[in-house]
Amino acid sequence: MVREISAGGVVVRKRDKVWWMAAIAPPEESESGAPDPSEGAPRKRKPLLALPKGLVDPGEKPLQTALREVREETGITADPIVKLGDIKYVYTRTWAGNERVFKIVSFYLMRYRAGRINNLIDEMRVEVDRALWIPLEEAPRRLAYKGEKEMAKRALEYVLTHTDA
Repeated sequence: MVREISAGGVVVRKRDKVWWMAAIAPPEESESGAPDPSEGAPRKRKPLLALPKGLVDPGEKPLQTALREVREETGITADPIVKLGDIKYVYTRTWAGNERVFKIVSFYLMRYRAGRINNLIDEMRVEVDRALWIPLEEAPRRLAYKGEKEMAKRALEYVLTHTDA
């Protein structure tokens, strides 16, 4: 089984007494891929929201990866606060001969520093349709993946219990 190591960030900011979190939406596709001519127009799936993350490059530390991925996938820069935890799971690469992959993703809580969300270079639009701010309280409900929902819950708990966040 192949191993992959990735890292990402939960970027938060407080505006008007509300905590906000940066999320990304990958490009939309029809539910089944190619449209079925018998069904008319392709069905769109519910917009998917996720956290910015990506593979750790050779020689890179996970925190460096998380900061880079946040910048590349959201257009903003952030400062690290604390490591929130790791998500571990197995998936199958359907595009690579159904190879099974054991993946670990380390997530870091970060505070927004600068930049305009969704200010992405054109090359990133292959991976990210848009980046947006969502209320942190809504993130556990709105994010698509179980492990990322847990990271958002941890981030919310942290900012509510640490007044210095």
